[in-house]
Amino acid sequence: QVQLVESGGGLVQAGGSLRLSCALPGRTNSDYRMGWFRQAPGKEREFVGCIRWSTGSTFYVDSVKDRFTISKDNAKNTVDLQMNRLKPEDTAVYYCAAQTSPSAYFFTSARGNAYKYDSWGQGTQVTVSS
Repeated sequence: QVQLVESGGGLVQAGGSLRLSCALPGRTNSDYRMGWFRQAPGKEREFVGCIRWSTGSTFYVDSVKDRFTISKDNAKNTVDLQMNRLKPEDTAVYYCAAQTSPSAYFFTSARGNAYKYDSWGQGTQVTVSS
């Protein structure tokens, strides 16, 4: 497991942008899969996208593709979620998560599976007004 500390979030009008950041202050491994999830009130937690630390390769669900971008900064040990053209339906608590075990991050089939992520941030609220 690894400690994850989220920052960012807030209130924005539809069409606006927000940037979330996830810090890994105790990162020791050279590879993880870092995922972003969100959970709206009354709904199940939803996978948004992920990035492989070693390669930088990313994956996004269709609902956010071309609007959201996940990036990493090796020097700062952070993973960011840049959200553009936000919509009211993007309103949710956003969580970053990490797969620290090779038995998870080696397999693309595990990238959207919340149960395969062993470390979670505290969550941050994103509210998009119409």
